Amino acid sequence: MAFSFYSCDNKYDTPADYVNPFIGTGGHGHTFPGATLPFGMVQLSPDTRKGTWDGCSGYHYSDSFILGFSHQHLSGTGVGDYGDIRFVPISGDLKFYPGSPDNPDAGYGSAFSHDNEKAEAGYYAVNLDNGIEVELTASERTGFHKYTFPEKDSRHILIDLFESVVDEKIIASEINIISNTEVIGYRRTKAWAEDQVTYFYAVFDKPFISSGIVVDGEYWQNKKIAVGDSLIAVLNFDDMEGTVMAKVGISSVDFNGAMSNCRQEIDHWDFNKARADAKAAWNKRLGKIMVKGGSDDQKAVFYTALYHSLVAPNLYSDVDYRYRTHGRDIVKDNSFEMHTVFSLWDTFRALHPLFTIIERDKTADLINSMLDMYKHDGLLPVWELSGNETNCMIGYNAVPVITDAWVKGINEFDAHLALRAMVETANTDLFGLEYYKMKGYIPADKEGESVSRTLEYSYDDWCIAQLAKGLNDVEVYEEFTKRAQYYKNIFDASTGFFRGKSNGCFVTPFDPTQVNFMLTEANTWQYNFFVPQDINTHIELLGGMAGYEAKLDTLFNTTVGLSGRHQSDITGLIGQYAHGNEPSHHMAYLYNYVGAPWKTQKIVNEICSDLYANAPDGLSGNEDCGQMSAWYVLSAMGYYPVTPGSDMYVLGTPVFDEMTINLENGNVFTIKAERDNRDDFYVQSVKYNGIKYSPSFITQDMIMRGGELVFTLSDTPDKDYGKFDSDRPKQQITDYQITPVPYFEAPSKTFTGTMNVGAGDISKGSVITITNNNKSFEYVKQLEITKTTEFKAVSTVDGVSSFPEDAVFIKIPKGKSITVNTKYNDQYTAGGDVALINSIRGGSNFRTGNWQGYYGVDLDVVIDLGVMTRIHKAGAGFLQDENSWIFMPVWVSFEGSKDGVNYTLLGKVDTDVDPHDQGGIIKDFEVKGLNSDIKYLRVKAKSLEVCPEWHKGASNPCWIFADEIWVK
Repeated sequence: MAFSFYSCDNKYDTPADYVNPFIGTGGHGHTFPGATLPFGMVQLSPDTRKGTWDGCSGYHYSDSFILGFSHQHLSGTGVGDYGDIRFVPISGDLKFYPGSPDNPDAGYGSAFSHDNEKAEAGYYAVNLDNGIEVELTASERTGFHKYTFPEKDSRHILIDLFESVVDEKIIASEINIISNTEVIGYRRTKAWAEDQVTYFYAVFDKPFISSGIVVDGEYWQNKKIAVGDSLIAVLNFDDMEGTVMAKVGISSVDFNGAMSNCRQEIDHWDFNKARADAKAAWNKRLGKIMVKGGSDDQKAVFYTALYHSLVAPNLYSDVDYRYRTHGRDIVKDNSFEMHTVFSLWDTFRALHPLFTIIERDKTADLINSMLDMYKHDGLLPVWELSGNETNCMIGYNAVPVITDAWVKGINEFDAHLALRAMVETANTDLFGLEYYKMKGYIPADKEGESVSRTLEYSYDDWCIAQLAKGLNDVEVYEEFTKRAQYYKNIFDASTGFFRGKSNGCFVTPFDPTQVNFMLTEANTWQYNFFVPQDINTHIELLGGMAGYEAKLDTLFNTTVGLSGRHQSDITGLIGQYAHGNEPSHHMAYLYNYVGAPWKTQKIVNEICSDLYANAPDGLSGNEDCGQMSAWYVLSAMGYYPVTPGSDMYVLGTPVFDEMTINLENGNVFTIKAERDNRDDFYVQSVKYNGIKYSPSFITQDMIMRGGELVFTLSDTPDKDYGKFDSDRPKQQITDYQITPVPYFEAPSKTFTGTMNVGAGDISKGSVITITNNNKSFEYVKQLEITKTTEFKAVSTVDGVSSFPEDAVFIKIPKGKSITVNTKYNDQYTAGGDVALINSIRGGSNFRTGNWQGYYGVDLDVVIDLGVMTRIHKAGAGFLQDENSWIFMPVWVSFEGSKDGVNYTLLGKVDTDVDPHDQGGIIKDFEVKGLNSDIKYLRVKAKSLEVCPEWHKGASNPCWIFADEIWVK
């Protein structure tokens, strides 16, 4: 029996009929095709793999073997977790371990074909090659299974509490077979979520004739209860029963919660009714936006994008409003429904702004959920998962979500509590904030991802300032308005880019195409326009409207490719713009700010047409819990929130002929496109409620009041539309202007002989004051230094002084030099060849830039000591961070020479660090007890060259990181 992607009769009568859950299951989309409801606690879906990046959801379209069907899955993330409570139907001989496509008879599971697979909103089905027909549907907190077994074979169902879609530690688990139709249990695990608990209650429509439990691989027939870390329930059914159905409620609270969720949500055994109810729930949500015009494929892309936008965050409260807090307590709060899975670095950009239009009631619940997390954690969430804070990604991006909602009139939460939570979160000393507060930016040698963090903190701080202003907190408004401008402290006017700074200097060498440790999943191009809070000031920094437009043109049109380390997330490239990852998402709309919206229209049309498709690989990057899809939903409607936290949406070009938004307040907002040809996308004019509307932006209030926005489109651009200053969107900070910090200019941090040191800043009319040896003077020209020297510099404009900038330049012994025989990678230079002998040691975080990285090759260097030297010991420092593919060398050898030609082995040291050992481990390899006269020291370090077979990067090149070689 073959299935189509859509409804059984292939008629598209409702929005849900257009949903294709297979979109994003191929390529790098990381979505799952299984059954779930809007924001549902349950995601009942097939598991086809575990432990791979492209298998973060547990399923990938390239796979051909299904292991089983579990109840929780993540949608489009870059890290995997979940796959909890796996059900495995078995026909024939019992097997208790997962099989594989290469060896299917080795364990449970079955091959399958996509021709025999079907998915729609709230429903999934597959005919497995072993003859079992599987159908799945769900309510919010309950999964509903229907298994039809082949005739004349024994019938079994396993409930596997050990296996999931990730490699994880089972902290505890329990199975209790409480009757011949009911099983309860739980699993508590440690993976991405540090401490996840899932209870379940399973009830079957038919009794099992016998049962047992597998404990640590051994099957115990008739065993009813077991605890341990490797448990599987075995349920054996009558051979004559062709179909077996099961309802499975889950809960983070307890067994009673799982049981109540199941019994109250699905109180019958009519599978088709449950499937119809699930579809109706989706149609209620999807029907908030009705589409006319366009092809069936375009509608499939749109409604699937809207569907994916509504998958997460997920319910975390039970039907009785109980939930497990971040303090691990069980509480009950009827005032809101608790939620989990907050991918905030991704979703603050478009998903949550979309919710302020179509899911306003849900938004209040989401914000109250985040405030509940703050009450228990003391901080707002960063990337929250299953009652745990993972601290994955950067920024404190709960802040823009809350501010954006409040600015747009959603106030069913304690705004004063929210402001207090924001300020406390922003004033910690974690994640580089200690330096950000002290220096006005994060130095690259103090915290990884320093450029991205500085830019995102600045934007988040602007959002704090906006809420403070609205609540009349003048002190907080002033403080965070100033902090919102800290992005200026890393701007380099000579290149027009934001750059990392170390020792008061911009890090060199500099290549804006390079993906490196100073950026988050991006290169400098892909973060260079992330100043959504102060766009017009950024325009001024880039030389005005023409300079800014030219910079954008280069971003989108350059033929120069990426450089630096490989980053799987950077996909969907248009020039250097990367639509497959979030930092770029607003950039196509920036042309409106310089009066060239026709360029925005061109790029947005290209993205919608080329980077989204009705196919498994129809997403250009990770779905990221709805962000990739929310971008499409908003852009298809003709506008986008460039600056969440303001009430403004910047206009693009609509995809469909007509789109009607049925708002929760009862009003209706309609977007229409009038054009001669389907492919016309350039905007000629806009009308709002029948009146000509010249601005190239709209506001939240215009949408919420309802009405009609009509675009007249053509196949040629109207370069006068949106051209005039009064019609352009504006976003600029004008209060409490800061003076940006100065910077030093020097060839390196170390020198021999003499070196010239300069200073500069980006302010007009500034005075730079230099302090050295407790003496201060106005900087006029470069300073010559002959010894190790410390400087401090302050810029002052109109009586407003910057943060002080400091630097120390170290003189190293003259005559000492190094020759590098195997070239280090240009991402991790640590300042060049001299880094290994500059007396500056790297710390446990390799991202801070003081380690020199060798990728897939051995280290081989020769140090010229300058003069014949008697040494007693020699050593070299190395770092291991296996999660980042950095391993200790297998061994390090030291050889001495008097002439640089003939070398004698001084000693060889094998590593005693296990490659499995995690964290930033530093080891000094040292040979002692020497009494050798040498002028040259040769150091070799043997790399593993490729990651071990057990490692997630298996067979790929690995790194060795070295810093500082010494003799004494």
